Amino acid sequence: MTSNNVPDWVPASGLRLRLAGVHFDAVRVRGVRGEAVVHHLADVTDGCPGPVVREVSGGRWTYFLIPPGSSKGYAWPPGAACFGPCARDQYVGIPAAYGNTYPLSWRCGPPVRDVFVDPELLHEIVTAQLCVEPGVRGVF
Repeated sequence: MTSNNVPDWVPASGLRLRLAGVHFDAVRVRGVRGEAVVHHLADVTDGCPGPVVREVSGGRWTYFLIPPGSSKGYAWPPGAACFGPCARDQYVGIPAAYGNTYPLSWRCGPPVRDVFVDPELLHEIVTAQLCVEPGVRGVF
């Protein structure tokens, strides 16, 4: 199954590494914190937060893909790694839109051309999620 509306940086099959800052910037959050950010983001965007890649093994990282160059406009909190123009030679694994792409997958469905996670909204949610003190129950 293919779609003409899938961005050209998404591979036809399997996985490919893509240089961050070219087609997209990425913000990476680990494990349950990343999942909490995805859930909150999906809630406030009616289930359509934009392209989110998740790793289902290892560190269980979640990568939020935002427009290229947009990550440098924000001070990302500790626990959120920025991949984009502020960093050098950082690659993000990108799965195909369909088929076997283990250990990566699209968290909210395959991406659509020219649609990204809103960086301002992502920054607000990530900052709120990652700045909650341990042992204190957050809003997520």
